[in-house]
Amino acid sequence: MRTWTTETTVTGLPDEVLALLTEPDAIAKWTPVPFELIDLDTDRLVSGTRARVRGRLAGRSLEFDVEVLAAEEDRLALVATGPISIDVEYRLRPAPRGSNLSASVSVSGRGLIGRVIAQATDALLAAGALDLAMSRIRAACV
Repeated sequence: MRTWTTETTVTGLPDEVLALLTEPDAIAKWTPVPFELIDLDTDRLVSGTRARVRGRLAGRSLEFDVEVLAAEEDRLALVATGPISIDVEYRLRPAPRGSNLSASVSVSGRGLIGRVIAQATDALLAAGALDLAMSRIRAACV
């Protein structure tokens, strides 16, 4: 399993940034991997939320079950499970001009197809997809 991390400072208090991180329409604008929301059992991501999403990785259309492990004032953590597993965590801390936002994404795959898709996802993250997502979040917080 490989883990990718990045950090930035955004304007807005942690609860305002968390609202952006948990609103499905906003997520679609900044996510590092584009996806289509198939099913969501709440209006926004809260602890315990379950969703189903579809996206493209490694040239394949894939579906994932998403479980929100925590959506609290300073943290969003979720796991997306499908042909690969993607563990995501965003942490927020107050900063002098807004909030410090850190992101961590871990990717793992099992079996031949899972390993190939995990490697393609790692390549996407290595090429800067997580940094791009953070810059989109920063821009949305203005």
